Amino acid sequence: MNVRQYTKEGTFAAFEKHLDRLKDMGVNTLWFMPIYSISQVNKKGTLGSYYSIQDYKTVNSEFGTNEEFKALIDEAHDMGFHVVLDWVANHTGFDHTWITEHPEYYLQDDEGQILSPQGTDWYDVAQLDYKNKDMRAAMIDAMTYWIKDMGVDGFRCDYAQGVPSDFWEEAREALDKVKPIYMVAEDGTNTVSLLNKAFDSDYNFPLYDGIKMTSVVDSAADDLEGLINPDVPYGSYKMNFIDNHDKNTYDGTLEKRFGNDKMGALWSLIFTAEGVPLVYSGNEEDTDISLKFFEKDDIGFGDYKYQGLLTELCEIKTTNEALFNGNFGEPMKIIDDGSKSVITYKRGNILVSINMTSKEQSVKYPDSVKKGKILIHGDKDGVADDEDKKVNLKSEKKLSSGEYYIIKNNVE
Repeated sequence: MNVRQYTKEGTFAAFEKHLDRLKDMGVNTLWFMPIYSISQVNKKGTLGSYYSIQDYKTVNSEFGTNEEFKALIDEAHDMGFHVVLDWVANHTGFDHTWITEHPEYYLQDDEGQILSPQGTDWYDVAQLDYKNKDMRAAMIDAMTYWIKDMGVDGFRCDYAQGVPSDFWEEAREALDKVKPIYMVAEDGTNTVSLLNKAFDSDYNFPLYDGIKMTSVVDSAADDLEGLINPDVPYGSYKMNFIDNHDKNTYDGTLEKRFGNDKMGALWSLIFTAEGVPLVYSGNEEDTDISLKFFEKDDIGFGDYKYQGLLTELCEIKTTNEALFNGNFGEPMKIIDDGSKSVITYKRGNILVSINMTSKEQSVKYPDSVKKGKILIHGDKDGVADDEDKKVNLKSEKKLSSGEYYIIKNNVE
């Protein structure tokens, strides 16, 4: 949830009007991008970055007040949502109170100047020093405020690899004593070390990169096999995505990255692979949205072009136990379909077959694939069939560009 851009007003009150729609769509967890007061020193653009924080315990006045955000959390809980808050532990803004009151909390050069994160263009933020035990305690105290006093259910942690893993483990232990929480790491290292103790999930960056490859190389679909069922510590799982706030702003629209002819196929993959699917603000509206980061640039909801598709996929994901996240669902098994351009797999009694390419592909399914009931079937033009149709995939079949099936069947 990108509060600034979600509505014309860019406020909690305006976003609240979308809760019923999101509930009907099948969303069950709301991740709010940073809602804290934004640093004004060295800020980028007109409005500054959400990730340059002035005060960890005060919300951005553009969005509303702490009391209004608490009311929004309470309403979301009453409707059955969980609420996850974006947490920025690697750095603060340059006018955070710690800058003057506790300069020892920050990484400094030989002349005592507080540094920005090295090797980045993040000149608007100051790098925290995790060797300082008092700073670590203050950080956990701030996180505890949002769990204990405001009622959030967990955190998405920005640039998690920039913070020592032993801090995350210390924080997780402390926060779980308040109440059991969920934590997802933005970890760009492509390792799973943070999943051992501190986090439940991390980003599936390799899957995203693999999907991008299949959008330009027709024979690359088989390369996704190891990415849709990654090896992770027991009880943890990846977060799968084709869009997020960074990709959306800096790499351009979904249309630019993937085209419009594979959206059903790509979303079907994201929702059925092992792990939890992410939908970014505006994905249900259209594929031509690329939101500015430091300026006002609201989504402009109105057409909801992909809301029907995402609603169906949410229903399929949450009502078929085989597709539950990680070990809560069934393990992935790749099915040999005779084509390097089509990926076919099963999870329990759910079979998925997707032509990831821009060309028609010929496939031949093995005898182990029986007749089934279509949960969703579509192609580049959208959803083609509904769940009342039946299909027999035993014989040789041609799949058009972007054609996909999710089928409930009996497979050996």
